[in-house]
Amino acid sequence: MKQSTSLVSSEAAICLDGVSKTFQLDNGDEIAALHDINLQLSEGEFVAILGPSGCGKSTVLRLISGLDTATSGTIGIEGALPRELAQAHRLGVAFQDHALLPWLTIAQNIALPFHVAGRKVDHAYIADLVALVGLTGFETARPSQLSGGMRQRASIARSLVLDPDVLLLDEPFGALDAVTRRHMNVELQRIWGARTLTTLLVTHSVEEALFLADRIIVMTGRPGQILREVPVPFARPRDPDVMRTPEFHALVDDLTQALDPDTSAGGAG
Repeated sequence: MKQSTSLVSSEAAICLDGVSKTFQLDNGDEIAALHDINLQLSEGEFVAILGPSGCGKSTVLRLISGLDTATSGTIGIEGALPRELAQAHRLGVAFQDHALLPWLTIAQNIALPFHVAGRKVDHAYIADLVALVGLTGFETARPSQLSGGMRQRASIARSLVLDPDVLLLDEPFGALDAVTRRHMNVELQRIWGARTLTTLLVTHSVEEALFLADRIIVMTGRPGQILREVPVPFARPRDPDVMRTPEFHALVDDLTQALDPDTSAGGAG
């Protein structure tokens, strides 16, 4: 059954109602990736999804971005279907693979969505974004000349260049070393604080989710279902020192235990 065109809610920025996804393999077998996902994000909310490998976290993001369709259930973004938001270039997406074109400069890579959308390139706005993500002075550099963290900054700037309504982040810092990743978490909080976009982050890092999100969704193993929703109690803006507090470590322990396949409802994916 294909995703319904009737929407659940025009009030939530993102609304998933009874969403399930099944994939059919080449041999005819079926794999249930998601089962009965019900999730709403308010406008300007930052939500992180945690779950074991293979639980369908990235599938949720693909469905919301319009890159795939649900087998059943409905998905609405600001009262419209995902593909309508994607076609209108109102979704910003950044993945673990920065996907920068190696033959273009950083400024040209950030400008690429203007060309895809058939719009005039706003060079002044690109300069503002370059400054926002801390890449001033590297506009003419090629991706190969930058560190992994700097390339991810460029990827995030590109995801923001068309002023999207929603930002979708799929393990954007997953390939970075621990120190660089923590630094990029701080940078992402700063960048997000300047825009306060409705944001959905998929991550394997409990610490990253707790530092960045307003609310954390914990998923079970495959087929992915929502096991818990955890509000994050730390006020914004968050100083990195919050990660050294007993409250932070207690939540890390609690969420890590929830992700243990021996204690979560669905087992490992």
